[in-house]
Amino acid sequence: MLPTYWSVGRDSSDIVRIPVTNAGEQVSTREVIIVEALHCFAEAGYEGTSLNDIAAAVGIRRPSLLHHFPSKEALYGEVFERVLSDFIGPIEEAAAPDSSGWERVETVLVTALLLFSAHPDHVRLLRREAIDGGAHLGIDLAAALRPMFDGAASFLDGEMTAGRFRRHDSRQLLITGYGALLGSFSDAPILEGLVDGNPMDEAAVLRRVEHIVGFFRAALVP
Repeated sequence: MLPTYWSVGRDSSDIVRIPVTNAGEQVSTREVIIVEALHCFAEAGYEGTSLNDIAAAVGIRRPSLLHHFPSKEALYGEVFERVLSDFIGPIEEAAAPDSSGWERVETVLVTALLLFSAHPDHVRLLRREAIDGGAHLGIDLAAALRPMFDGAASFLDGEMTAGRFRRHDSRQLLITGYGALLGSFSDAPILEGLVDGNPMDEAAVLRRVEHIVGFFRAALVP
């Protein structure tokens, strides 16, 4: 059953991005730099973002930023590592082997959609880097994500063999899901013009989640 309320992504002008601790105290300058850098890189891309831009967003000078991160490359690498860890950990937990069949798929879909709606900057940065092929990271992004992809395909193949899911090409199905889930949030400016409304407000996200979950249920469950 889908949740009835989420903390969903909002227009960036409405979001206060400076993180706080549970006690309400501001966290370290280093953490604020990471948060602001993530937003800047998501908005303008790697090439379109300078250290001066990030320092200005934080409210510090460039030399102070360089005290924490020696280069833009180093900062970008840490930001992207944050993006991956924020997404991969919860999704892998949702895919834990204590559930099977449609229950596991639904849990993963809802978990991913909740994460993506709450963190649109993460999604946009991930999509930018995917388009560039990991060029700014010095790593093979596809190779880093391949174990999760292969594990998901293996699970789907097993469920199909057991007769719990309809037969499909599992890898093509995952690619379809990848585009549907990420595109729903990375492409919000275009979608806003197509649906005549804010695709990131709570009601719109709810409709999108229900549609995606229903689509995959119809495709998989006999």
